[in-house]
Amino acid sequence: MTKQPEIKFTKLFIDGKFVDSVSGKKFAVINPSTGKKICDVTEGDEADVDKAVEAARRAFKLGSKWRTMDASSRGHLIYKLADLIERDAEYLAALETLNNGKPLPEAQFDMVFAVKCLRYYAGWTDKIHGQTIPADGSSFVMTRKEPVGVVGQIIPWNYPVLMCAWKFGPALAAGCTIVLKPATETPLTALYLAHLSVEAGFPAGVINVVNGFGDTVGTALTKHPNIQKIAFTGSTEVGRSIMENAAKSNLKRFSLELGGKSPIAVFPDADLDNAVSTCFSAIFANMGQCCCAGSRTFVHEDIYDEFVKKTAAMAAARKVGNPFDEGVEHGPQVSEKQFNKIIDLVESGKKEGASVKCGGKKWGTEGYFIEPTVFADVTDDMRIAKEEIFGPVQTILKFRTMKELIERANKTYYGLAAGVMTKDMNTALTFAQAVEAGSVWINCYNATTAQTPFGGFKMSGQGRELGEEGLHHYLEVKTITIAIPQKNS
Repeated sequence: MTKQPEIKFTKLFIDGKFVDSVSGKKFAVINPSTGKKICDVTEGDEADVDKAVEAARRAFKLGSKWRTMDASSRGHLIYKLADLIERDAEYLAALETLNNGKPLPEAQFDMVFAVKCLRYYAGWTDKIHGQTIPADGSSFVMTRKEPVGVVGQIIPWNYPVLMCAWKFGPALAAGCTIVLKPATETPLTALYLAHLSVEAGFPAGVINVVNGFGDTVGTALTKHPNIQKIAFTGSTEVGRSIMENAAKSNLKRFSLELGGKSPIAVFPDADLDNAVSTCFSAIFANMGQCCCAGSRTFVHEDIYDEFVKKTAAMAAARKVGNPFDEGVEHGPQVSEKQFNKIIDLVESGKKEGASVKCGGKKWGTEGYFIEPTVFADVTDDMRIAKEEIFGPVQTILKFRTMKELIERANKTYYGLAAGVMTKDMNTALTFAQAVEAGSVWINCYNATTAQTPFGGFKMSGQGRELGEEGLHHYLEVKTITIAIPQKNS
């Protein structure tokens, strides 16, 4: 078992320094493996958000060090932050595992992806530019891409470091300044990244981190008149309130990466063992706490029984336990609230007639562990087939035809992701073009990289993160027109 890490930072990070909150309040951070307190962290509220926004505005002021810095130099700072995360990856992964509960190897993988994401956006800083336009009339016209200004960023608890990288990367590359609210459950790694931003050399006020609760810090960010954009990853319910607050305040722009109930379909020509393994990982990675989890497994009737049998065996063999222990593949859910929600949905599946092929109950005597759970004989009208469970629960549904599959796969308010397993590329492309989802993976799942845009259709969100698309939400386009005596082509 890896030694649990020392907690180094618990205060708010504003204007380049760790500070107490105006109120002096604190709240407890819980270890989901035990249900016991790790430490107390400083609790911010509206007054602290105001201070952080003012710091971010100063850093963004015309003539500031940040605004006058060469674009390539911004890239060097982002690259330096990535280097520091890579240097401290062992500590950060252990801190993530302690606070979030994910098995240590998963946390270590998150650090690798976070570093890649930041390095990707570091390379973009001096490649963001406008155009010259051959407009009608005697004029010279050009466009200029400028940062939107101060941005509020609200991240979830399922991938804390990774979500920081997804948010920091494009915002900093564009030249914005940031006020970040980490998830209430998992603030510890975000605070350590704030510390690393100082070592990397970011000017004071460019990055600010305010711990706290959604109804105080989150609401203050979304309503603040001096924040020009909100980036949020989380539930669809909260996404609705963010849109409302953005509209009622200063019509700030927003990007929302929200919930999902993503289908993954298995056709009879697929390699069955590979399909079982891919679909299993699609739902059980990070204990099912993934917005794009393949939470509706559609399996063709010809291979359904064998698929269910193999999946149940895989779930039964999955090692559950202390996420620091070697060989453990499955840790706790992040909180008691999430644990209770998942158990309620599992019980609903039993009551509504689905067959439990593995799991279906709490694991162990402490912490928020749930056994890897597999349901067969699931129908579309069951709660477990309609609601986002966000837990280690695989629902396996049977289908017969492509037409039926597409209709059922799209019969949801969500549209974040989808997958298909088949050797027939015509089948794969027919599904990929028809399914209503922002990402479609063929013979793989959750193959997200820094270069690939990610986001949802329908109630799974607005806008895209990652790739070049992820930059656009942090940029304004300004048109500059100059009258000239004579235009020559």
